[in-house]
Amino acid sequence: MWLKPVPSCFSMLKPYCSATPPPPTTLKFITAMKTTEEPDVGIFCYISQLPGFRGILKQRYSDFMVNEVDTEGNVVHLTNLDAPAETVKEIETKTHDATSKDYTTEIESFRSLVDPDDAERLEAIINQINSGSEDSILPIVLSPDYDKSHRRAVHNFFKENFKFLVTDTVDGPDASSKCIRVRINSGGQNSRGRNSRKRKERGDKPFDSRGSDDWSENVGKFLRFHLYKENKDTQEALGIIAKMLGIQPRSFGFAGTKDKRAVTTQRVTVFKQLATRLAALNDRLIGIKVGDFCYVKEGLVLGQLLGNRFTITLRGVVADSEDTIKASAIALGKQGFINYFGLQRFGSGSVPTHLIGATLLRGEWKSTVSLFLDPREGEKNAITEAREYYKETNDIEGTLRRLPRHLVSEKAILQCLKKCPGNYLQALKAIPRTLRMMYVHSYQSYLWNHAASMRVQKYGTDRVVLGDLVYCKGNETEKVSEVVSSECVDENGNDTLDPIDLDDISGTNLPEERLNLVKAVTAEDILSGNYTIDDVVLPMPGSRVIFPENDIAHVFHDLAKKDAISLTESVHNVKEFSITSMTGSYRRVFQKPMDFEWEILKYIDGNKPLVDTDFDKIAKTKPSSLNEDGRLHDKTKQSECLDNDIGLQTDDNGAKAKGEELPQAESLCDTNPQETQTAFKLSFTLPASCYATMAIRELLKTSTSVAFHKTLN
Repeated sequence: MWLKPVPSCFSMLKPYCSATPPPPTTLKFITAMKTTEEPDVGIFCYISQLPGFRGILKQRYSDFMVNEVDTEGNVVHLTNLDAPAETVKEIETKTHDATSKDYTTEIESFRSLVDPDDAERLEAIINQINSGSEDSILPIVLSPDYDKSHRRAVHNFFKENFKFLVTDTVDGPDASSKCIRVRINSGGQNSRGRNSRKRKERGDKPFDSRGSDDWSENVGKFLRFHLYKENKDTQEALGIIAKMLGIQPRSFGFAGTKDKRAVTTQRVTVFKQLATRLAALNDRLIGIKVGDFCYVKEGLVLGQLLGNRFTITLRGVVADSEDTIKASAIALGKQGFINYFGLQRFGSGSVPTHLIGATLLRGEWKSTVSLFLDPREGEKNAITEAREYYKETNDIEGTLRRLPRHLVSEKAILQCLKKCPGNYLQALKAIPRTLRMMYVHSYQSYLWNHAASMRVQKYGTDRVVLGDLVYCKGNETEKVSEVVSSECVDENGNDTLDPIDLDDISGTNLPEERLNLVKAVTAEDILSGNYTIDDVVLPMPGSRVIFPENDIAHVFHDLAKKDAISLTESVHNVKEFSITSMTGSYRRVFQKPMDFEWEILKYIDGNKPLVDTDFDKIAKTKPSSLNEDGRLHDKTKQSECLDNDIGLQTDDNGAKAKGEELPQAESLCDTNPQETQTAFKLSFTLPASCYATMAIRELLKTSTSVAFHKTLN
């Protein structure tokens, strides 16, 4: 066991070891605080005593590739963009109304009701139907409309004059506008079919608006495909596809989210859609491709994966010698890394998610709302102005118009306060469940990280000690209590998704470990040698976990106590914001990368990729579509160097480095093209819930914070 040459973890664990409790967590303290540092969230220690080396992580987003590993252990790749020969046949519903009548008069009437451009769009869609190409017709979205009564008039106009078309309302380009979407009525002219909300019109079929209303019964109702994306997060990519298909994003299922700043491939399912429809989108999609289609009976849900396969390229490597790099790689493969929750878990803003979680656990509803809505440091001017406007005027409607759409929690809170003024608890419950639970889970992670650091500092990294917790082996199951080991499981046993967890983490532990049991190591166990350091786990606090029977247990309780939080009693009766109402889970303290491979590369041009993506490999099989530099004619291959990350550099004060998430620099692409440089490519698989950034941290012996790496410029 080795630590950087800094004060010991005992002295650094000030939130735990300080004799004087820290001041109460006030709004003023939160909004003015600096960027989150690794020690702030319990990340202190390393395993090996080897020196680190300099390396640039994510100079190009293609330097960070992630391929999902399915529940059978198969690495998911994009290998084919073509749709298979269709065995699925939708029961056709012809729009006889459109082809049997001249709609010139109706279109002219519509022109007087809406913008001329909207009338042109409607005329175009009717012409397409008349030409017999209705299968390829995509929905149209009319111009933004701020007047609800006018939107109602447009809806009624379609009902009266275009029965073969249906309309609904979707969000407009800003918070106060809405748009009307127009699409073909797949249920026929009378809107009868599975998608009808009226029971008498759909017979015994349950209502389902996610996909086609008619489907062959001899094939699976879900289309499974592989989603490949570059520099886009999962929800964004699926939102784009959903809009093109004219369906709701909830039609899609997936096992876990993938980060934006990477090239990733994962499985996705969609309800009742033809492969030919999705494959046809590939020519129009930018930064996204879909392929490897098949029909299955069940859709994917969160947590249905074993982990992720990472292919990471560190550029601009500088070390004392190649032997230094090789020794560090060998050590990482043999010893692994401390399985910390990375800085991504705690957010990138000036208000860390674990501090919001602490206020929720204390039942301070009004203070929590203030943490969400009050001005913060480091945000874009438009967001700051919106927050300041609300603080000065308390004008909810005006603030909603000013807030950007991606601030989901803030907008949900304000919408609820508009309806229920002063009901702060209800406003917090208006936040989507996966988001609001993230904050409590973040506080659990904060406690876990501190306990892991104390375990390493006090007992080392090479042996099991008395009182350690381990997953049981052999026939000992009758001696312990069963626990649930899902990474994020609530009292109802529902897995939840952590939106902050980036591409180098998935939301749940290995599925088979959910049935495992945990026990405290005894003297007999130590003598028998049944357990190794790799078996040691620590709990994520909850009602159904046990704590180590040694000094590490005190870290959890004492640190929580300093935050005025009890791990055994709740001060309020809101179960979802109470640790005592959660089952809890377990997490391995040490993790070794699986199927670990590495390679030292040489390169000259920093703008050229060093590893082929899945899409590149497909491109090589289709030479006719290549351009002069051997790349596909595709807008996705834009300049990646406009959004680079700063180099990760060896630091003698590594444990004191600033912290947030992996850094982004302005440009690292203008290096001397004639100078030969070194890169380090590593590939490995991690179970779900493990952070690849923590493996890189162990390799380079440096912090993963933005603030620290900005100082290296």
